[in-house]
Amino acid sequence: MIEAEYISIDPGMRQYSNLQAIGDVMFGLQLGKIVVSKNSKFPVGERIRGWYGWRTHTIIDPNKWEKHDFISEKPRVLPNFGELSPSIGLGILGMPGETAYFGLLEICQPKIGETLVVSGAAGAVGSHVGQIGKIKGLNVIGIAGSDEKCKWLVDELGFDYAINYKTQDLSEALKNAAPNGIDCYFDNVGGEISSAVIFQMNDFGRISVCGSISCYNSEPQISPMAKSIQFPIVCKQLKMEGFLVHRWENRYNESFVDNYKWIQENKLILRETIYQGFENTFQAFIGTLNGDNIGKTIVKLDS
Repeated sequence: MIEAEYISIDPGMRQYSNLQAIGDVMFGLQLGKIVVSKNSKFPVGERIRGWYGWRTHTIIDPNKWEKHDFISEKPRVLPNFGELSPSIGLGILGMPGETAYFGLLEICQPKIGETLVVSGAAGAVGSHVGQIGKIKGLNVIGIAGSDEKCKWLVDELGFDYAINYKTQDLSEALKNAAPNGIDCYFDNVGGEISSAVIFQMNDFGRISVCGSISCYNSEPQISPMAKSIQFPIVCKQLKMEGFLVHRWENRYNESFVDNYKWIQENKLILRETIYQGFENTFQAFIGTLNGDNIGKTIVKLDS
């Protein structure tokens, strides 16, 4: 039996919820403590991460773990994070950290000196991607939805440039920030923002498609119209690839080791937007879809 301590709030949950029926437990990732166990590999007191949704207690058989049609992760005991909050297991040292690490390094395969653009840059994944980009010697441009977020990206995370897409002409701002073009694009949003970026990419640019926040609240069968991107993809011979992070599940330890090392070296800065109490889980979800969060959104349950 697992007692939830922290519930992860991620924009992609909105898309997956379209696949659920009324009465289902809301889909989502959580981190909890084992309070009762009949399995020696999962002792009482250890923490575990899993797709157990919005509920306070879950009973599982680790040999027959709950699998979803769209995502699955084998239950595993989490390591001790030392002085760091356990919630980091849902952020930089969890699914967002794995997503940023493999989505950027495996798909974009960035090279020192190249220019990387990240949309949704002030979120859990985007802010992490940009920081890895700086670690790898890239020129990093973030796109976010407020001046506060842009200031955080540049002043605290070390992005070279940040663009507020709500108040600036995105195409013009990109030309100023990347006069020599864009080599890598980490796409969290889709829509017109992504079209504007793709039209300014260099030959043989690489696009890692992580999400499409711009249309998560649209009807599932009707996506918003955006400028056709086939022309630059063909003419500039771009590579565009989508992914689900569990593709690299057998390599999660690799991302954990590197991300933890970068935290210890102060090369990765984490920030959480924390809501207190299970009853505020839905408000945390709505707030994230409205862009109220900076960094990772977490719900901390009362003990």
